[in-house]
Formats: sequence, structure tokens, C-alpha cells
Amino acid sequence: MSAALAVSGLAKRYGAVEALGGVDLEVGESELVGLLGPNGAGKSTRAGSREARGAMGYLAELFRFPGWMSADELLQLHQRLSGSQGGERERGELLELVGLQDARDRSVEAMSKGMQQRLGIAQSLVGSPRLLLLDEPTSALDPVGRRTVRTLLEELKQRGVSVLLNSHLLSEIELVCDRVVILLGGKVVTAGSPAELARPRGVEIETNGGARTYADASREDIPRLVAELVREGQNVYGARVLTSTLEEVYVEAVGGETS
Repeated sequence: MSAALAVSGLAKRYGAVEALGGVDLEVGESELVGLLGPNGAGKSTRAGSREARGAMGYLAELFRFPGWMSADELLQLHQRLSGSQGGERERGELLELVGLQDARDRSVEAMSKGMQQRLGIAQSLVGSPRLLLLDEPTSALDPVGRRTVRTLLEELKQRGVSVLLNSHLLSEIELVCDRVVILLGGKVVTAGSPAELARPRGVEIETNGGARTYADASREDIPRLVAELVREGQNVYGARVLTSTLEEVYVEAVGGETS
């Protein structure tokens, strides 16, 4: 699989401040990678060259579009800024992709926050970039809006678009990302798929006497534990293997650093 983004030993300084101190990171084709870390960890540090910036689409966390512009006018503006020759056909396809085909002539100020967020993703796709960098794309949305954006991200993956997603909503990262990278102090401290990062935390068995937790048990221990409980006269209603959440993995990785 070819990489949409591959960096090795990436460093970036702003005067005396080291934003990135030797980062190795790869985002594969059609891969969705979650980028986590406290504020100041280096997550939003962007490429410096015009060529590198031109190869990616970007949606800032606190984006602001002119309220008087229509959706179509906004995409026209970004086509001119990016040099895209896609014209009306590209604009129509992007608005259809994000579910705004019926809001083509609606002004930004007349749109809900969720619609503006989807329009923002549409503008980040102008010019057909291979890689999207999305900064907190669901932070201001309600649960329905977040689900809509998640569905859109899955659609982008199916279309071969790679996404680097920066978010503090760890539950969202856990739901949509193929891999997670955690930055601290400008360096990668933890990386892997959500399943790889999850650590076993024992077994919980639900009985008529309540839930019982066996901290040192594993999946292989469940039949034995259930049999013992039944012999004791307990009714067993269910059993599950406990694993650490992404939030717990994150807190352990950053050592209590606040966001």
C-alpha cells in the first residue's frame, strides 16, 4: 500500500520553541489515522512548503467562512485559491458527497453548524487531495452531527482518501480510526490500532448477585469461572472481557498532561 503521507525524523521549530522533535509518521492510502495529544504537543504543525500544502486538504478547528457567501460561491473561491480546474462539475459532486446538493445557493449564515461543518469538509476536498488534515471536525456538533461526519469519513475512505484526524473526542477516534498516534512534547509516545493499544483488565461476569470482576482472569478463564459460579448456585447472565479504553491509554501515555 502506497503512503499518502510519510515523514521520518520530522522536526519543526518556532524560534526557541521546538514544535516537533523528530517524528516518524505514515498514513497509508485510504487510512484514517487519529492524532492525539495535549495542547502544544505539535498536532497542528503544518507543512511549510507550497508544494506540500498543495497536496493536502485542510479544515481548521475554528474555521470561519463569509456568512453572505453561498455554498457554491465558497467552493468557487477555494477552486481559485487552489488552482483547481474542476469547475461546476467538481462543486456539484462535492456538495452531493457531503449531502448539501439542495443547499447549493443557501448562504453560510443560514446553515446549521452541522451543515457548515460538512461544507468545510467539501472545501477541503477541492482539487482532489490524497490527504485530508481535519482539526476537531466534530467538537461543536451534537450526537447526530457527529454521526453524520463519521459516516462521511467512512465514505471518504471508500473513495481512497486518507485522513489525519486531530480530535480531543477520544470516543470518536475509537469509532472511526484505523490507527492512533499520540504526541507529547513534539514526539510520538504511543502508536497502534485501537485494538492493539487496548490492554486486558480482567473479566466481568454478571450474576443474580451482581457483577463480579476477576482482575487477573482472561478470556480462557471464563468457562471455568462460570462453572464455579453455577456450582455455587448463582445464575449467570453474561460475561465479558474487560479492556482499557482509549481514554485510559491516552492518560497513561501523556502522564497527566492537560489539553
